[in-house]
Amino acid sequence: IVCVDLACSFLSCSFVNRRLNELTGHNPLWKRLCQKHWLLTEADKSHRGVSWKELFREYYADLGRYIDYYGILKKAWDDLKNYLNQKLREEELDTIEVQIGCKLPNDYRCSYKIHNGQKLVVPGLMGSMALSNHYRSEDLLDIETAAGGYQQRKGMRQCLPLTFCFHTGLSQYMALESTEGRTRSEIFYHFIRSYEPFSILFSFFSGPNFTEWFTSYDNVVTGEYPIIRDQIFRWYVHDKRCVATTGDITVSVSTSFLPELSSVHPPHFFFTYRIRIEMAKSALPESACQLDSRYWKITNANGNVEEVRGPGVVGEFPVMTPGKVHEYASCTTFSTTSEYMEGHYTFHRLKNKGDVFDVSIPRFHMVCPPFRESMVRSSSVSEVSAPYGDENSSDTDDYEQGEMRGMNMADPGGCCPRHV
Repeated sequence: IVCVDLACSFLSCSFVNRRLNELTGHNPLWKRLCQKHWLLTEADKSHRGVSWKELFREYYADLGRYIDYYGILKKAWDDLKNYLNQKLREEELDTIEVQIGCKLPNDYRCSYKIHNGQKLVVPGLMGSMALSNHYRSEDLLDIETAAGGYQQRKGMRQCLPLTFCFHTGLSQYMALESTEGRTRSEIFYHFIRSYEPFSILFSFFSGPNFTEWFTSYDNVVTGEYPIIRDQIFRWYVHDKRCVATTGDITVSVSTSFLPELSSVHPPHFFFTYRIRIEMAKSALPESACQLDSRYWKITNANGNVEEVRGPGVVGEFPVMTPGKVHEYASCTTFSTTSEYMEGHYTFHRLKNKGDVFDVSIPRFHMVCPPFRESMVRSSSVSEVSAPYGDENSSDTDDYEQGEMRGMNMADPGGCCPRHV
């Protein structure tokens, strides 16, 4: 009975006759609707001093247009509110639509009625990523800044920036209309490569609409992703199946695709992975051991296999004792749209160096998000297929400061839309 249609029916029935009016005034029903759609509490009701029915009607008068989105988006914003700007009024959103000459999606409007993006500070609300000398932190733009970066140029017509990274110039955009091969409301990263006499435009898809895209960031601060030194490491995604336990040692893996270090033409996809090695607290003291080497088996989308062996991990040989956790991040590049890695670490016991054993690393998949590629030559735009060439892929646990082997790095050259 807590559906949107029933809520509207309650309001209609209350005008039919006295008995229906009494039934539709039943407070427990309106309480459930208020909690579901507007996330209201007893404290909110007491503060307003009205019935649950009246409270629902007040919110519906202001937000009824957004009833399908409000509860989901409000919860996500509540978890992220420390970074936020004040909400917008309907007339302010209408003014932005007039300014850019295009309608905003309802879920985007709804979100900005709750909060107007974030303060342009680091770390960015949409997560951070640190890997050796590469750093990325995306801010969720307030609507005035986003409108200042609204795009009408060829290849990016009617696209609104949602985020901006001061370190890389990277932005995620939302298509406000279905044009140039895009679908209305889809969200993507956009890049340009120049090859005279033409340029290649390519986009990595990051969400089908604002609601699904934004709510995927909700668990940034709810425990699924780590917060380290006030930096939100959002982009590492952990598949719960990517865990393997050998004896007292558990290895788990999280992965992340970095679009700003990737290229569609030539095909060159960059992934980073974060590995956590943990020895159980219940392990016996004599179980203490040290990591000696690693072995990787890497399989790309074409089924080609590469095997890599090497000492330690990122130049370290961690010692594991009961309860200890060791984490490190590394990266890999490849030329096919997906690959998976698996392998093992070789350890020896501290009390007996001759006691050598392997610890399994679970298989983890790295899959490039969907992308679109276009070729721009003078005044024309034509769609071209995504080529695939080399199949080279390598383990880079030896990756150290300054080593950017084989990367076609995206041109940073970006400016905050507010200053364009």
